[in-house]
Amino acid sequence: MEEVVAGRAAALTVVLLLMAVAAAAPLCCADDPTVFFDWHVSYVTASPLGVPQQVIAVAKQFPGPIVNVTTNWNVVVNVRNNLDEDLLLTWDGIQMRKNCWADGVLGTNCPIPPGWNWTYDFQVKDQIGSFFYFPSLGLQRAAGGYGGIIVNSRDVVPVPFAKPDGDINLFIGDWYIKNHTDLRKMLDDGKDLGMPDGVLMNGKGPYRYNSTLVPDGIDYETINVEPGKTYRFRIHNVGISTSLNFRIQNHNLLLVEAEGTHTLQQEYANLDIHVGQSYSFLVTMDQNASSDYYIVASARFVNESLWTRVTGVAVLHYSNSGGKASGPLPDPPNDFYYKGFSMNQARSIRTNLSAGAARPNPQGSFRYGLINVTQAYLLRNMPPVIIDGKLRTTLNGISYSPPTTPLRLADHHNKTGVYTLDFPTRPLDQPPRIGTSVINGSYRGFMEMVFQNDDTRVQTYHIDGYSVFVVGMDYGEWTEDCRDTYNKWDALYRSTTQVFPGAWTAVYVSLDNVGIWNVRAENLDTWYLGQEAYMRIVNPERTNKTELPVPDNVLYCGLLQYLQKPQAHKHSSASSVSNRGNLLAWILLLASLAMVP
Repeated sequence: MEEVVAGRAAALTVVLLLMAVAAAAPLCCADDPTVFFDWHVSYVTASPLGVPQQVIAVAKQFPGPIVNVTTNWNVVVNVRNNLDEDLLLTWDGIQMRKNCWADGVLGTNCPIPPGWNWTYDFQVKDQIGSFFYFPSLGLQRAAGGYGGIIVNSRDVVPVPFAKPDGDINLFIGDWYIKNHTDLRKMLDDGKDLGMPDGVLMNGKGPYRYNSTLVPDGIDYETINVEPGKTYRFRIHNVGISTSLNFRIQNHNLLLVEAEGTHTLQQEYANLDIHVGQSYSFLVTMDQNASSDYYIVASARFVNESLWTRVTGVAVLHYSNSGGKASGPLPDPPNDFYYKGFSMNQARSIRTNLSAGAARPNPQGSFRYGLINVTQAYLLRNMPPVIIDGKLRTTLNGISYSPPTTPLRLADHHNKTGVYTLDFPTRPLDQPPRIGTSVINGSYRGFMEMVFQNDDTRVQTYHIDGYSVFVVGMDYGEWTEDCRDTYNKWDALYRSTTQVFPGAWTAVYVSLDNVGIWNVRAENLDTWYLGQEAYMRIVNPERTNKTELPVPDNVLYCGLLQYLQKPQAHKHSSASSVSNRGNLLAWILLLASLAMVP
């Protein structure tokens, strides 16, 4: 008995010492709260379109859990890869200030091998709004693995609308019954993915609005609401390649936020949401509830008579509803004779200059239109081409091929030859090629990027580490005279912009975030076939004030594989966590041991 008491006393002493060390340890951003998540990413079987298939779940959920945090909070996510292939999660729209190490793409991270853990540790610095995460490798997002990120404003910063009565996340996206590995093989074999099998809403198939188009027994999403109340709908297009028109039958959509920016508050009957984009609407339940109402996401810029089945339908259910939704769906935009409808709709979305941002100062205090452009890139994409016998996509004639060593790690360890710092500022007048060419961005420079879409489909482009001012878009070929049409006052500030076929979109970006950042097509097939690049931003002073040091738990691969130590406890979900996570785990473990009788 005395030995047991002595053992418990010793364990308690260690616990107290560890707690004292934890309290004294100099943590990054220690004054801000930290939230911890422990996620297993695994396959589960689901039947969203009535056919059993393998989907990717996060913490056994499809879609995955919501990361609900507040500006400047620290986020620690321990990810265990229970798939049978490598995994990385990326955090679409989260700027990862000074911390490209946590970006979750191949240019900055070695993938997490099957059965291994890795812990993401980052801060949602000076951001608010609606974002999402997803697996960034090998078309895995086509099988799921995505979930939402909500970054709330701090109490000291006013929000330009009253607090809604509820907050609703809705993930919409085209979907194939084929496994993502089968879709990969199709692309590897030079085949087009073809028309999707449907559109999912929150991982579920369509409500049976039409007994011919929708088979019986499909599980659909129902949004339960109370009459007279106002709800915030956060809509994310997490699909593969299809632009979707979103609408709620008989209800207006008051747009209030897009990817972290408060917008001018305008009502829309419907809105086109392109792959990778996120919006927030306020919707007031002001109808008579004689029946439920349709929530619709239908394919855009396609032959609608052939693509009828590529429509997602959920149900808006008032608590006093008189019955089920029935009859035809609300009409999509009729722009057969008005080709500029969607582009003009996009142009109408502006930044609310009178609203607060993540910091207690107006969003409009950054006068981007008065800053001199120091670098300019015209990035042209073309329809897929055959390069070295393989179907590939390109930017400026270069099809990106990821090296086995992440670019940022290669820099850190002075490994040369991994990439070339010579991405062309204009399209190359030579045959397309495969390469690893990187954009050389100047720290604290101000860059203009023009995306010229010479393909026949809408493309969306995303830049990690930044939001950009979408200053202009139009049909035709971009020329320098087009700069006269730019919006230099209240252009929307976002991370993902659409580029219509046969058209261009111009963005401005302030290069103040040190690191190596992915510039990519969000359309999964286009991205997979090589339409991406990286942008390198280096502070010549090489100080930790502008970039955090390499994390202690960094994974090594490629030319640095020799530095990787075996993950001793790779079958334990507590392994490979950050210093904070390790310390917390040990404290809890020893505390439990101390309580053993």
